Amino acid sequence: MVNRFSLEKLVRPNIARLKPYSSARDEFKDFAALDMVFLDANENPYENGVNRYPDPQQRNLKSILADQKGVNANQILLGNGSDEVLDLLFRAFCEPQQDNVITLPPTYGMYKVLANINNVEEREVVLTENFEPNVDAILQAVDSRTKMIFLCSPNNPTGNVFSVDSVLRLLNEFDGFVVIDEAYIDFSEKQSWLARINEFPNLIISQTLSKAYGMAGIRIGLCFASAEVINILNKIKPPYNINELSQLKAIERVVDTEGIKKEVASIIREKQVLEEALIELPYVQVIYPSEANFVLAKVDDANKRYDQLIEKGVVIRNRTTQELCENCLRFTVGTPEENEKLINALSSI
Repeated sequence: MVNRFSLEKLVRPNIARLKPYSSARDEFKDFAALDMVFLDANENPYENGVNRYPDPQQRNLKSILADQKGVNANQILLGNGSDEVLDLLFRAFCEPQQDNVITLPPTYGMYKVLANINNVEEREVVLTENFEPNVDAILQAVDSRTKMIFLCSPNNPTGNVFSVDSVLRLLNEFDGFVVIDEAYIDFSEKQSWLARINEFPNLIISQTLSKAYGMAGIRIGLCFASAEVINILNKIKPPYNINELSQLKAIERVVDTEGIKKEVASIIREKQVLEEALIELPYVQVIYPSEANFVLAKVDDANKRYDQLIEKGVVIRNRTTQELCENCLRFTVGTPEENEKLINALSSI
């Protein structure tokens, strides 16, 4: 099948026509200029570190990330968490009450929520029994109003990475956007699809600083796509969506590559410790292979085991209501001390 991807046909007409708001800091981009007096943005002039508006394009942070990720800075959009990035995709490309998107349960729940918020039909195509995309069923669900297919890989809550062949088929045979959510990719040995971002004009990748980078509290999500797609998203994002404190903290953290690698390595080791402990428990029936910072396990009675762990001061996630996840619990991997407390609690119930 020949891919007939056309960005002009996918973008909403009102967004294509939109003239974006131009902030004072957009008009003057040289934030490092010396001896400049800034009287253009009605700010309080007295310096306290945050009296000025932040760089609306987060240039310093993007420059570092571009070098680390092997992309151009104009291929990056930063959002107030990945949820803002995903919401911008709906607002840019999905016409309310007309268009639809496809999701693959069990998966990250915000895709459905954002579809509902934006009044866009969500079509669910359940993963196969081994948690892989059912590509034939996905392509059968596609029609002329399907704008995006959401793939979470490594998948939440199952932890597996989708096969390259499945993703390639969707990229090559679907005329809309394939959005790959790689929130957990830093815990996987598999290669990120970022390495192939320039091969596919319909590929959009989201990542985050919340997981491996350990900055969930500052809310920074990353979007990677062609410069043309990023330009459209920049038209509709809030002018100052990443505040100054978040930008500074992110820069301080992302340059600490060795520290991040050590933490990721520790989490992966502790995941193995947790998996080995789960194997020994008589009420654990299945432990699913995970390339994320969590483990999904099938137990005899998820509601019962969840309540028992709560009583022992350990909070996990009960996923038993999700497709294909009946009686499944999801365990996030903590520090060695937290992991030990979890394992002790699991062994005593």
